[in-house]
Amino acid sequence: MTAIVKKFPINTTFNIAAPAAMMVEGFEDETHPSIPTKKDYVFRNEHLRDVIAFISNPLGDALYLTGPTGSGKTSLICQVAARLNWPVHQVTCHGRLELNDLIGQFMLLNGSMSFVHGPLAQAVRDGHLLILNEIDLMDPSELAGLNDIIEGQPLVIPQNGGEVIKPHPKFRLIATGNSAGQGDQSGLYQGVMQQNLAFLDRFRLMEVGYPEASIEQSILKSVLTGMGVPFDSVMENLTEKMIQVANEIRRLFVGGTDGAGELSVTMSTRTLVRWTNLMIAYKRAPNALAYSLDRALTLRAEPAQREAIHRIAEDVFGDSWGDDA
Repeated sequence: MTAIVKKFPINTTFNIAAPAAMMVEGFEDETHPSIPTKKDYVFRNEHLRDVIAFISNPLGDALYLTGPTGSGKTSLICQVAARLNWPVHQVTCHGRLELNDLIGQFMLLNGSMSFVHGPLAQAVRDGHLLILNEIDLMDPSELAGLNDIIEGQPLVIPQNGGEVIKPHPKFRLIATGNSAGQGDQSGLYQGVMQQNLAFLDRFRLMEVGYPEASIEQSILKSVLTGMGVPFDSVMENLTEKMIQVANEIRRLFVGGTDGAGELSVTMSTRTLVRWTNLMIAYKRAPNALAYSLDRALTLRAEPAQREAIHRIAEDVFGDSWGDDA
């Protein structure tokens, strides 16, 4: 059964300022089990612009999102898809993942061997989004098998009797990675491999950094109100300082042009949300801010770095850092 295409107004669909006439295509059926769960999300205009331009007309490209860990690369795509009723297949890549794992394999079903289509074959056939997360962890020789698919050639499955799947017009291939495919020069992301230039040449790229402070505060406000915590002036001031701490940690993690950063851990937006959740969960603990920061991040840092991060927090919060209230 062919899915019915539907046009969505960009302004109301993504809650951003845009002319009412600006539309983007998605699907009418909102019941497909592979549609991501819709969550509260603050879209950044420049990122949304790039994603909508790609899914509207990829022009023979795939899309590669690069950026630091926890910056929201995958969640951006999933929340766009959730609002457009666009089914998504996600695969987390690793060094032992093979192309055949994406295409499909024979499995024992009801006492007999049957070919089960993998996420790539399903997405190509049905017009879904395929997200290959951490693509820079996968063997580049395996990824080279995707070249023809990206260019719109049929997917041929020799192991299933030479089955040929013509790509659906709505099929899109999207990759995410902490590197841009050139390997990791920082040494912080173990297992990252340099990718084949011919493969990378088939992608358009976009960089997803950590959100601006105002956006992260909107995210934390949504988290807190969702937990029934009033976002009053006290909480507003508190979250502002938490974001200051996060940004200082990130600055020391990334480093500058003169060399690598001083920290080997970072405060991603995901970790910042975890810190906020744990702060409320451990609100009766002595110095809940420090207690929850340990459990959100610093217990996996080296002792000297853990102490440095706590000093950063103490400098930002001042006397209130040791305040149990």
